[in-house]
Amino acid sequence: MPFLALFAAVLLLGIADSMVNSYIVLFGADAAGLTPLQIGVWGSVFAIGGIAIGWWLGRLFDRRPARTYAIVVILLGSAGYVLLPRVSSFLVLLLMAATVLGAMGAAFPQLFALARSVLGEGAAGQRSAPLLRSAWSLAWAVGPLLGALVLSRGGYSWLMWTAAWVFLAAALAVFVVPRPGSVAVANSSPGGTPVLLTVGVTLFFTAMFAGGLALPLFVTRALHQQPAAVGVLFSVCAAVEVVATLGLAVVPARVSQRALILGGFGSFVCYYALTVVSSGMLMLVIGQVFRGVAIAIVGAAGIRYFQDLLAPATGRATTLFANASTAGLLVSGILSGAAVEHLGYPTTLLLCGVTAALGGIAFTLGSRRQADSRHTEKEEVHSSV
Repeated sequence: MPFLALFAAVLLLGIADSMVNSYIVLFGADAAGLTPLQIGVWGSVFAIGGIAIGWWLGRLFDRRPARTYAIVVILLGSAGYVLLPRVSSFLVLLLMAATVLGAMGAAFPQLFALARSVLGEGAAGQRSAPLLRSAWSLAWAVGPLLGALVLSRGGYSWLMWTAAWVFLAAALAVFVVPRPGSVAVANSSPGGTPVLLTVGVTLFFTAMFAGGLALPLFVTRALHQQPAAVGVLFSVCAAVEVVATLGLAVVPARVSQRALILGGFGSFVCYYALTVVSSGMLMLVIGQVFRGVAIAIVGAAGIRYFQDLLAPATGRATTLFANASTAGLLVSGILSGAAVEHLGYPTTLLLCGVTAALGGIAFTLGSRRQADSRHTEKEEVHSSV
């Protein structure tokens, strides 16, 4: 029962998130009249709010695990999307991004930390990350198409309002999750903050978010496809994510998580290479297969990798990974907006592929350093014995 409630909460949160975020760039450009650079700044402010609020709540969760944190931020986001269609001032949009909308960024890590706390450190807790990540991927397979339907019938206002109601349903689902018990957490995690690993994940998500800004404009402006084609591409990607993420849940423990994650980085580089040379929907769809595999592996195996590495600080580990994702949004916002405006869509997508490759290099070096550190610790233990 606890897992089903968590699965429902993540699924509903993901559906609402994908409904709005598949079209938020087009909303900014078409409804709010923002330039690509302003859209990039707006996305960066989203990220700042999400990082600050997510980090604070992650620390609170480790000291006192509770469902309240997730419920409050989801409700704040729901209220924000109710108001969003009525806002035209760029300054007000920035203020909302830093507060009520940015707070929504803390909901994802809070739900994953809650799952690990409620389900425990055993097999169920270990499998919770990929299984719940599959719910998020499933949501992204459904949400963009649902968003396209609502957008075609009622415009951006009804899109935001519908998403707000789905967010509200997600908050109600969290109420069904049992209250987590108190956990003993060390003041500092073994090995401290894994800097290079975090940099690698940040670069991966920088490439993902920058590409997410450039791709809709590339598809609709350069390739002259309909806006609904963007939803189709995101849904294809999400469908592949579901399959790949569920596959991760049954991968034997002996298979190296490090190797899987590095394979995800490589798949992402392939996605951008295919997209840059695409001239129609077929190549774009094939590229989304590589994109879906990459996001599934890094997104699901990455969370589990960080949770295992920083155990028992579940809140800190999950928030660190999620904030690395949000930092990618922060870095990508202004840079991708400026790149699209001054360099064009193909060059921006090519730079995203280079960024993903650099992330893979950073993760390779960081994971090797962590492995060497563990080996040294084991040798010290044996020598002391």
